Amino acid sequence: MLNFLLGTVAGGLIAAVLTIAAARQPEVQERLGLRPAPVVAALAAVTKPREPDCVKPPEAPTVGSRDMLFNRQRFWSVAP
Repeated sequence: MLNFLLGTVAGGLIAAVLTIAAARQPEVQERLGLRPAPVVAALAAVTKPREPDCVKPPEAPTVGSRDMLFNRQRFWSVAP
C-alpha cells in the first residue's frame, strides 16, 4: 500500500513538472489560449526592377592555342 502511495505521489509530481515545463513554451501557450497568436503582417509585393538591355561582349581571344604555347619568340626574345 505504501508503494502505491509513493508511486502515485511521484507520478503526480512528474506530471506536474512536465505540465509546467510544457506550459512555459510559447507554442503551447498559444494552443491553450493563454497568449494570443502573433499577427503576421503581410508584406507588399515587391516588383522586380527592369533589367537593362545587355549587349553581348565581343568574343575573347581563344586561350591555349598552339601558337601561344610553342611560339619561339615567346621563349627566346628577351625585352631590354
